[in-house]
Order: sequence, then C-alpha cells, then structure tokens
Amino acid sequence: MKLSHLAETLIGSEIIKLAGEIKEKQAKGEKIYNFTIGDFDPKVFPIPAEFEEEIITAYKEGFTNYPPADGIPELRKSVGEFIAEHENLNYDPAKEIVISCGGRPIIYATFRTIVDRGEKVVYATPSWNNNHYTHFLEAEHVVLETKPENDFMPTAAELKPLLKGATLLALCSPQNPTGTAFGKQQLEEICDLVIAENKSRGADEKPLYIMFDQMYWVLTFGQTQHYTPVSLRPELRDYTIFIDGMSKAFAATGVRVGWALGPAHVIAKMKSILSHVGAWSPMAEQHAAARYLRRKDEVNAYLKKFKGEVEERLQKIYEGFDSLKKAGHPVEAIAPQAAIYLTLKIDLAGKKTADGTVLEDQAAVTSYILNEAKLGLVPFYAFGAAKNSPWYRLSVGTCVKEEIPAMIAQLKAALEKLQ
Repeated sequence: MKLSHLAETLIGSEIIKLAGEIKEKQAKGEKIYNFTIGDFDPKVFPIPAEFEEEIITAYKEGFTNYPPADGIPELRKSVGEFIAEHENLNYDPAKEIVISCGGRPIIYATFRTIVDRGEKVVYATPSWNNNHYTHFLEAEHVVLETKPENDFMPTAAELKPLLKGATLLALCSPQNPTGTAFGKQQLEEICDLVIAENKSRGADEKPLYIMFDQMYWVLTFGQTQHYTPVSLRPELRDYTIFIDGMSKAFAATGVRVGWALGPAHVIAKMKSILSHVGAWSPMAEQHAAARYLRRKDEVNAYLKKFKGEVEERLQKIYEGFDSLKKAGHPVEAIAPQAAIYLTLKIDLAGKKTADGTVLEDQAAVTSYILNEAKLGLVPFYAFGAAKNSPWYRLSVGTCVKEEIPAMIAQLKAALEKLQ
C-alpha cells in the first residue's frame, strides 16, 4: 500500500542495521566489542551523581506535568550562565534560548524554521543525519565530501563554490562521526565566506544561516580548542543557531535535555514549531538540570574526570592501531582530538580470507571485521561518504578500557589471516 513520498523514499539507518547484526551475535553468546553506537554504557560512564540526585528530588517534588514549550525559565537561565562562563557567549534566556528533549528536535526545528522546499542546504560528509533532515524538507542537497588530509573537516576553499544561493550551512565541531574539530583559522575562513555571501544579497533575500552543532564541545583533548562562529566573528550572531545540550557533555543521552541558542527572531519560530511537535524535555529533568548546572564545583569536577576517561580510551586504541600500522597492516588512525570518536582506516578491499573469499567492497570488510575480529565499527558510508571509503567511526562510549589490549590482539589475528 502506498505511503507518503517522504516515507517511501527515506533511507534506513545503516547504524541500526549493523546494531541489529551485533545484537543477534550477542544473543548467541558471542563476545563483541561493540564500538558502533554514539552512546554511553551507564555502567562505564554514569551521569553525574549530583545530577541523578537532582532528578530524583525533582520527581519527588511532583514535577511531572507539562513544561513550558520553550523550557522552564530556571533552566534557560542556567544554560545561559553555563554557556557564558565556559564559552563567553551571552544569550538572553527569555528570547534567545529554547529547550528541547535532546538535540534532534532542535535540529529538525532549525531546518523547518529556515529552509523551504527546493532551497539549498550545504553540508559535508561524513556527517551525522544532515542528509536525512534535508530529505525531510525536500530541500536541495549540496554535498561536500571531505578529505582525510583535512581531518575530514570542510575547508573554506572547498565550500566557496557551494554557498551561492544556499539557505543553510550545516557545520559540526567537534564532529560526529570523525572526532575531529575546526582549527581557529579554518573556521575563521569559513565564517568570512558566509559574511561575504550575506553582504552580496539584497535586503529582500533570505540570508545564509549557519547551524552549528557543538554537542561535543566540552570533550576536547590535547592541544585541541573549541571555536565557534560567533566568538570568532560576532557579526554572525544574527545568522548562527547553536545546537547543544546535556547528552554528550554529561553522558546523559537518555535524560533528554537539549537546547538551541540563536537570534531571537529564529528562536521564536523554533519555539512555535516545537510547541506543536511536543518535543519537550521532561519537567523533572529540566528542574534537575537547572539546579545541577549551577553547582559549578561539581560540574567542573565531573567534566575533568569524564574527559580524562574518554581521552584515555581514545589514546590507547589509537596507539593500538598505530602499532598495527607499524607492523605493516593496512590500517591507520587520526590522533584523538575531540568527542567520543576515533577515525580509523581499515583498507582490506581486495584481500582474500583464509577460505579464498575475496573482500570485494567495504560492506564485506565491515562484515569480516565483525565476524573475525568481533569488532563492531560504523563505516563512513553510513554517514554519507562514498561507498568505497575505507574509513570508519569507532565510539568509546561503551568501551571497558581493560578490554582494549584483547580487542587489538583479536583484530591483529584477523588481519594476519588475510592474504
């Protein structure tokens, strides 16, 4: 039976498909190192104890009714203070901040508020879900496939020929799936392109907006620093919508507290859209988040420990892959920069297995790594990259660090079986 054009043409998630295969293997008792999901195992990465206490208290206090469509004032105020202290960005809680149940609804609301059918949305691949949100709106996909030599981040030179007539530029830093981030000059050059493009448009033309997804901004490692369009070029404040929240910064993906920051005229319309969708963060969690974000000492202590645990896992796995590369295996990794992800290259297409089967493409490579090394990774083609891309995302959100040596050894054994 026929359904809507949108439903009939929506692409299924490769990640969910892969997750289904892994669950089947685990149900049969197989030990799988499942590094596919951009989520946290609460046994490995629990939410802050103080945040948990505040959630329980809020439920006991009876905060179980509908929240305001744009979020409770206390939370919007706490978010504004948190962002001002840590990022030196100042947004009016009453007019320029909206709360939602995580990042997805506010990304959807951003697209819905800004983009009309047939208008151009510019985004890079690999990236998370921009292709699906663009499809939702029947907008025009303007896609840039990024390069490993640029850490899979878009550059101004690559974006310049794509921005003419575009309505939305979707950027993410630190980026999902790559775990890489914009350098200061790299982002400044992109900002200058957007400023120049908007100056070239007439007063009656829709400007080019930036959606800046910074959900992982607290998780930066080593020399990596987080930069934003508004901090680098304040005149972009009227054209930038930030996507942010508690999900990744506090290992609280299931708590569902997200927010957007942006110009009042955009946020007002996003509030209206979200009010009709009903994508509200639960009332108790909002009160808990409002209280927890004001507990500065506890917040800073949690972030320090949390960042250290994530970085340790990423670094150990990076070192393991580097040792495999030095041993002559066709693998490599980009050194950890940010988020919970490591970018890996496993270039096995054309290799033969022990029984003579040729690994004809990356889908076959992905299956081989899962079946022989018991290692679940997400290929970059699941994020819009080319089907023949040998690059993968590894997520450490469920990683038990004591198991890393065994995982590397098992991968090494699987690689050594190939001809």
